[in-house]
Order: sequence, then C-alpha cells, then structure tokens
Amino acid sequence: MEPLAERMRPKTFDDFIGQEHLIGKNGVIRKMVENNNLHSIILWGPPGVGKTTLALMVAQLLQRPFFHLSA
Repeated sequence: MEPLAERMRPKTFDDFIGQEHLIGKNGVIRKMVENNNLHSIILWGPPGVGKTTLALMVAQLLQRPFFHLSA
C-alpha cells in the first residue's frame, strides 16, 4: 500500500496551497507549464515546504521522467 503522504500529495496546481505568485492562476511556473515552456528551475527551501511535490507535479503534468535524488 502506498504511504499516506504519497496518496495525499497534490496532483494539480489547484490542489497545491500557497505560493500563488508561482503556481496561482497567473503564476510564473504555472504559465510555463501550461505553455510547455519550462526549461530548468531551482527549488530551494527548508524541508516540508513542497519542493519535491511541486517538482513531481510538474513532471507528471508535462509527462516527463522524474528522478528523486537526495544529496
């Protein structure tokens, strides 16, 4: 069975809470994904703020491979 955290992870921008300037209706990252024009970005911040969730969501929406590395 998949862990609860994985099952509850947001799947769309509308499910994601916070960072409206990035993923809201007119957010920068959201617009890049909607236009299929996302090159590379650096997600930086403390643990638990949604960096991995956002990266996974973007990869799924763009149908791109996602490789999770912990360094």
